This record gives sequence, C-alpha cells and structure tokens, in this order.
Amino acid sequence: MWKNQARKSELLFPAMPFAKPTPTFSFCTKTNIYSLAIIAFLCSFSYFLGSWNHGGGGGAPSTTTTTTEFGLRGRCNSTPTTSNGPLSAQLSIDFSTHHAADQGGADTALAETERSYPPCGVEYSEYTPCEGTKRALQFERQRLIYRERHCPAKSELLKCRIPAPYGYKNPPAWPASRDVAWYANVPHKELTVEKAVQNWIIYEGDRFRFPGGGTMFPHGADAYIDDIGELINIRDGSIRTAIDTGCGVASWGAYLLSRNIITMSFAPRDTHEAQVQFALERGVPALIGVMASIRLPYPSRAFDMAHCSRCLIPWGQYDGVYLIEVDRVLRPGGYWVLSGPPINWKNHWRGWERTEEDLRVEQENIENVAKSLCWKKLVEKDGIAVWQKPMNHLSCKANRKIIQNPPFCQAQDPDTAWYTKMETCMTPLPEVSDSEEFAGGELVKWPQRLYMIPPRISSGSIDGVTAEIFRLNSELWKKRMSHYKAVNNQLGHSGRYRNLLDMNAYLGGFAASLVEDPVWVMNVVPVDAKINTLGVIYERGLIGTYQNWCEAMSSYPRTYDFIHADSVFSLYKDRCEMEDILLEMDRILRPEGSVILRDDVDVLVKIKKITDGLNWNSRIVDHEDGPHQREKLLFAVKLYWTAPADAADQEGS
Repeated sequence: MWKNQARKSELLFPAMPFAKPTPTFSFCTKTNIYSLAIIAFLCSFSYFLGSWNHGGGGGAPSTTTTTTEFGLRGRCNSTPTTSNGPLSAQLSIDFSTHHAADQGGADTALAETERSYPPCGVEYSEYTPCEGTKRALQFERQRLIYRERHCPAKSELLKCRIPAPYGYKNPPAWPASRDVAWYANVPHKELTVEKAVQNWIIYEGDRFRFPGGGTMFPHGADAYIDDIGELINIRDGSIRTAIDTGCGVASWGAYLLSRNIITMSFAPRDTHEAQVQFALERGVPALIGVMASIRLPYPSRAFDMAHCSRCLIPWGQYDGVYLIEVDRVLRPGGYWVLSGPPINWKNHWRGWERTEEDLRVEQENIENVAKSLCWKKLVEKDGIAVWQKPMNHLSCKANRKIIQNPPFCQAQDPDTAWYTKMETCMTPLPEVSDSEEFAGGELVKWPQRLYMIPPRISSGSIDGVTAEIFRLNSELWKKRMSHYKAVNNQLGHSGRYRNLLDMNAYLGGFAASLVEDPVWVMNVVPVDAKINTLGVIYERGLIGTYQNWCEAMSSYPRTYDFIHADSVFSLYKDRCEMEDILLEMDRILRPEGSVILRDDVDVLVKIKKITDGLNWNSRIVDHEDGPHQREKLLFAVKLYWTAPADAADQEGS
C-alpha cells in the first residue's frame, strides 16, 4: 500500500531533473537542499495520505477517536468515522429507546449476522434458572425448602439467549410505571382474578393497572402507609431502608419511595404467578426469595424497618427461627411492622375463617418470640402492630439468665448469608459501654447518611477500608460518573433507565453518584470478593444483595435497564466460564438495555467477541484517566428482539 501511495505521489509530483553537479561547494549544497526538501515533502504527503486511508477508510480504529453509528432495531451501519468531538459523539452508540408504547407493533427483524448464541425457545421467556419448578419438586416441601435456590448443574446451563415475549415494549418512565405495566411484557392475568377484590392489579386492554391495593390495604398502600406513619415516624429520615417479606406486587415498597424510604421486596416464585416480575416491571426493587431454611442474602443490621402484611410466614413456629432471622437483619432500634392475622383477631376472626383459639395461640407465640428477642411492643392499633428492636444488648444479656432461649450465637459471622443455614440462636450486637449507645454506631438521618463515614468503616470493622479510602472512593466516583455520562448521554436523561444493577458494588459509589436521578440500584457484593462491604452499603442508605456470579441471579428475565460491572470478569477468572456470566447478564437485561464493563483490556477484548455473538452493539473505550491505563471500558447496548409472533400464538394456545 505504501508503495502504491509513493507511486501516486510520484505521478502527482514528478521528480524535478537536476543539473550535472560541479565541483563548487555552494552549488552542491543548494542542490542537496532542494533534493531533501522534495523528498521530505513527498514522504510527508504519502504518510498523511496513508493515514487518511487507514483512519477514514476502514483500518483498525483507535478506541478513543473512532465512532460507529449503531441503531437499536438490529440494524447497523458499521462505517467508522473519525472525530475530535465529545466522547458521546465519538462513541456514537445509540443508547436511546425505540420500542415504547407509541410504536405499536414491534419490528423483530434482526440484522443478518452470524451468531454464536441462538435464541432459546419461547417457553424459556420467563426462565429463572435457580427457581425452576421442575427442579424444585426434587426437594422437600417442609418449610418451603423446595422454593429456595436450587441452581442447575454446569452441564445443564443453557447456551442460548432468552427471548422477550412477542410485542414487548419498554416500560413507561418512572413514576408512571408505578401504576402501569404492559400486558405483552408480563402476559399473566391470574392475579387479576385471584386478587380482584383486594385491588392488587387490574387488566385493561393492552396493560395492567396497579391501584396500590394489597391484601390488608384494599383502599391503597398510600393510606396504609399513612396509618403506619401515625404509629412511628417515617418522614424524618431516620428510617431509610426497609424489607418487605412476602411483598405481592410490591405496592408497599412502591409508595414508600415517595417518603424517601427504599424497600427490598421479596416473594417466592409460587402460585401467585409473576408477582415479583410485576414489581420489577413497575420499577420497584424486588428479588425472588423465601424464608425457609437458609438466611436471607443480606448482612446483619441492614434494615431500619421490616414489614409483613399477611405474608403467611409462620412467625411463631420452628422455635421462632424466622423472627430470629428478621432480628439478624434489623438494625438496632429498628421496627417490625405486622398486619393481618393474627393481629386484632378478636374483631376479624370471622372474616379470616379461622377459630378464635387458633388465632389467639398464634399471636401468643409471636409475642413470646418477640419478647425472647428483647423486642419492645410499641403499639397495636386497627390491625397493625409494631415492635422495636433494642439499641443494644446490655440489658438483654442480663436477662438471658432468666430467659435462656434463644441463646446468643457463638463463633458466627453475622454477615455471612449465602447458602448459610438459619439458626435458632440470637445474633449478638456489637459491644457497647453505655445503655443509651447504639450498638455498631448510630446512623445519621437520610440523606446525610449517604455521605457520612459509615460506622463499620469508622470503627475499623472492614479490613483494609479506612475513612480516607472511603472519601477518595467518593471523589473517584464523581469523576467516573462524569466520564460515563459523557460517553452514554442517555445515562443523564431522566426516564431512560430505572432499574440498575451494579455487579461488584464495593462501597456503593456507583449508586451514590446517581442518587439524585429517578433510578434505583441493586448493589451486589460478590461472595467471592476479598472484602464483604455490603453492610457498608446498607449503612449508607442503599440496598443490595450477595451473589455468586457463577450462578444465576434470583430474578426474572429483563429485570434491569442498565448493568454496571467493575472487574467482575477478572474476579471470576478460572472460577467459571466468561460466556455463562455474559449469558446471565443478557437474560436479566432488557431489550435496548445498556451495559458498562470495566476490566483489563485483554479481558474486554475476549468479552467483546462474546457480546458480538449475543447481538449487543459494543465499543471498547479508554479509561477516564487516558489511554495509558490497562483498564479500559466496554460500552454496550443489547439490541431489540423478541420471540416471533407465531411462537407467541403457539404459547398462548
């Protein structure tokens, strides 16, 4: 090529004839100067002409100066261009959504590209690998153990892409999504019949409407929350994190968001088909989960408030193990709110179709377990009862001489909660020197809580994480998020994203940098991480869970609009296959959802080869500190595609 460019230069600028040299020094010097000037000009011209051909004509692009125009309907114009403009213009991946409600039918045609990972059958459109119905039946039904996580063996892992149902559309932007979900996205009408009189959900044409009702609050979650607010203060910022056990379609958590309280809602995948899926479609944090034999996947002292509204959990049975587990995850001074049977049974027992004696015994058992945990019952009014956990265990330890059960747990890490068996022992709180001192440190009110040094760090409980490291990490995330938004300009647009996942959250900096936006982030601390920092994340007023990324997440397909993964693939190198993690990401990512991966450049190059086969549009770009960093970023968008229309007809029939 260079030879051809030189010939082109010679044709455009032929060499000038030189006169025969003479012995004089001055003439020789002048001739050499002319020759050198012409040669230099020709070389320079050839260089720039070659560079133009390489840069603008399809050569290997630079990661920071090359753009590719991407569309989100499976069409791709892969002609690179060069740019010196902003990063978002240089990258030029289309991060915007194109399949909202006003578009009617969906164009499901995909670009004709060679795929390594074919689509799965439409029967897998709601596939949850670790909560599969057939596999669950192999396990015992006692205490609902069969509804716990039971993941497939490596040989059973799918190597195909989970399809969205035909006609899938992006959910409405928050807060409209709280009240509406598209029928095509979650085509299940069972709850509209089962819960018709309770105002859970109503089917209307092409959509579901959520009036905000629940089993114990048919007049709406807003009014129910106001009733709770008359019993405890839920508006001053002292209550920020909550957990809803047996959440239904998560209306309680949905309406608490307007009070600046973020709720971790969970329910099993059971006969109430798709209840957690409805919650996620509404833009409300939720996971598939059940209280059975293993701990909830959260650290100790995580939640300011726990809630059960007729959640059907047998609190007084099995030596109180389920209430003991609530005690583990409840913060010192936190509240447990219970409504429904057996509360106020004297007035409601006929409507519940249970005997007075049965309900009396159930409430007595609950009261006894709560008392054994040193909880104080604050109030019982109009079908709602509230207990409060003590600030510390000074007096509780003294009372153990009288009330010996449950005993305090010995030699146990209270934050270990991944396939960890529940125990009928009480999780001891950190030591204090005064009865008025909060065990583990008192938290300031929200929103100041987000920025203050978390007590687990200030007390030195987290190895290798100091107050200075926390401060530097907070500053780092301001820089990183600025870079992210420069590349993906949709990240700063209100309404484009709602449900976000951070696969390796560390101190929660990614989520904290987005706290002013109408989004929520599921902060995951991998169980294989060197340091368990999930307790710190909760102390900041954020939410999250533990996860082993060699296994599937306890969530439905198409849960998240946006996934962020910092060094996840380096962490899981030699632990499991890269493609299996990426296939799981593809399962839980919505069509037209976005991804940012941070990792070593060699790792990202391998990842990109796989994401191309997953039908993602992606580009590797430089680190925010420039091109000389080995760590790079991969920005990607999952292209829109669904199961074909004929598959949807077959599934319906």
